[in-house]
Amino acid sequence: MPEIMSKQIKFGAAGFIVGILSGLLGVGGGIFLVPIMVTYFNLTQHVAQATSMAIVIPTAFVSSLIYGFHGNMDISLAMNLVIGSVLGASIGARVMKRIPAIRLKQLFSGLLILVGLKMVLTL
Repeated sequence: MPEIMSKQIKFGAAGFIVGILSGLLGVGGGIFLVPIMVTYFNLTQHVAQATSMAIVIPTAFVSSLIYGFHGNMDISLAMNLVIGSVLGASIGARVMKRIPAIRLKQLFSGLLILVGLKMVLTL
């Protein structure tokens, strides 16, 4: 029982830190959570990515409320992005289960590198 509690505390602490970073930087928690879950909690890439998606809705909802309260959100743009994202996520989730874990990890890593480079190079 103490081992289960310890694991829950570690997951909760990781979620808390990732929540702060997500709210601060305006990014989905998956950018941080997937590598943490795979590297430190030894979850498979598929489980980590699927679990990450489960936390997107509550995290995004809370952050969006606060951003919206401060006038920092374009509601019309958000609604258009929601429509496309829901359709795309449905397709992506179906395709993900057919991709081997190593390839999925490579795709995720490549995306993080590309996005990071783009952000650094456009400062």
